[in-house]
Amino acid sequence: MAASSTTNLSRTSLYLNSSSQASQKASLPFLPKTLHKPSFFPVTPSSVSNTRKALLTFSSNNPISHVISANENYPDDSSFGFHFDDDDKPREECGVVGIYGDPEASRLCYLALHALQHRGQEGAGIVSVNNNVLQSVTGVGLVSDVFNESKLDKLPGDLAIGHVRYSTAGSSMLKNVQPFVAGYRFGSVGVAHNGNLVNYRKLRADLEDSGSIFNTSSDTEVVLHLIAISKARPFFLRIVVACEKLEGAYSMVFVTEDKLVAVRDPFGFRPLVMGRRSNGAIVFASETCALDLIEATYEREVNPGEVLVVDKDGIQSLCLLPHPEPKQCIFEHIYFALPNSEVFGRSVYESRRLFGEILATETPVDCDVVIAVPDSGVVAALGFAAKAGVPFQQGLIRSHYVGRTFIEPSQKIRDFGVKLKLSPVRGVLEGKRVVVVDDSIVRGTTSSKIVRLIKEAGAKEVHMRISSPPIIASCYYGVDTPSSEELISNRMTVEEIREFIGCDSLAFLPLDSLKKFLGDDSPNYCYACFSGRYPVLPKEVKVKRVGDFVDDGLNGSIESIDGGWVQGPRNQDMEKKRDVQKLSSLS
Repeated sequence: MAASSTTNLSRTSLYLNSSSQASQKASLPFLPKTLHKPSFFPVTPSSVSNTRKALLTFSSNNPISHVISANENYPDDSSFGFHFDDDDKPREECGVVGIYGDPEASRLCYLALHALQHRGQEGAGIVSVNNNVLQSVTGVGLVSDVFNESKLDKLPGDLAIGHVRYSTAGSSMLKNVQPFVAGYRFGSVGVAHNGNLVNYRKLRADLEDSGSIFNTSSDTEVVLHLIAISKARPFFLRIVVACEKLEGAYSMVFVTEDKLVAVRDPFGFRPLVMGRRSNGAIVFASETCALDLIEATYEREVNPGEVLVVDKDGIQSLCLLPHPEPKQCIFEHIYFALPNSEVFGRSVYESRRLFGEILATETPVDCDVVIAVPDSGVVAALGFAAKAGVPFQQGLIRSHYVGRTFIEPSQKIRDFGVKLKLSPVRGVLEGKRVVVVDDSIVRGTTSSKIVRLIKEAGAKEVHMRISSPPIIASCYYGVDTPSSEELISNRMTVEEIREFIGCDSLAFLPLDSLKKFLGDDSPNYCYACFSGRYPVLPKEVKVKRVGDFVDDGLNGSIESIDGGWVQGPRNQDMEKKRDVQKLSSLS
């Protein structure tokens, strides 16, 4: 699984169709975050409950929602085969790390990637520099699967970058695992990228028209080509020129024969921090938890629109582009980052605890016990319980030893996948009025199964409290959320969702309360997934890969899937302009 030294890029096809993606994923059955796409079977009306019918036919007035016809065929739970996705959640993006000036740079990268493993489990890689040669080891799977002593021994040097991957662009193949390394006329460069480019397809098409040859289906490779064709000198100015053409989210670390470069997009969508070890080594990482593990002291964030160049002469800071108001991803504080991290200058733990307190204050309910959907709902549940004066207990125990595939008994067991992952504690739940705190609801099907588990364990009442506002829109900035037509909150009212889930009451964190909590920093966050208003509107019709179909309820139209890319949000201003032009031409 290793790829070493500097490589030039060889030609492959531009886009992979959905069938080829499925076959490639099937050849890698051990990937913990990428599931096989299921077979689809017609669903008869009698097999769909009245509540499920309501889910399929309801269409909200939200401007980005899509109308779904109840006459279309959708898969029932029984058609999804023997695979279980551990959460009906938005998927983590990626994690990056860069180290300059430590003789054990690659080993420190390895440890830092362990700390960032929650941000991506499909693949991992490290590029180190030794005697002006870039050497690379990449592989599919977890960090501990990819690296061992012998492989780390192949990565000497005091300069290295690393990456853990969950694919938001590009299918799950070894050649798409970062960091990417390429040679160009002035040397070699490696790059690791966290984010998603919303103008990737146009950039790639333009580059191919000019003769560029692509080796991967990842949007990150575009950046290497833009650097290679730039005529700017010195090297870091090539990065600036390349980034001027990029639109979307990117927190990136680059490595050359003698430099480490960190870049963050002008909106600062994805986090990137800088730290320093006691021996003076400079460290960049996606989260401060990575700094903590390798005993690096947090110094500051890489600012939106900033380029930081580290070499033997020290650290140089440049303004990449005139940066507008920052639009940092609020979901880092809700779900993605670890609670022990500090992201965007705030403690993630404190944010989640206060989200729970807000829920307890604004959506109170008479209850006997507060439990969490582990692990992501735990801190918010602690905040809710403390504010409500009700004991917090572990009512659901999470198994951390469930693989991606399993053999189901011949006699069908309802909610088998969820039961493998979550076990209710009858002694905590029986006869109790239970508040269940979770961080988000995406499709709603996992939540309905959790409610059913808790009630079957003897709970008298089940009240769901969600420590985020309703998700009504897909993300295009490095988070793999489902398409908008799969999002239950984009088609249903809170009461209809409550009925679908089967709980006694349901409440989300109000968006206004979330913004009030953020105070003066509120304008600096991106709320697109809650509002449908995008800071950078994708200009392309097809903009992102659909999340994998999972057994927890694909409700989107199969016709909406086109080679792994989905319809972008409508640019209504552009449509009005085109309509006016058509009318004027007719007159």
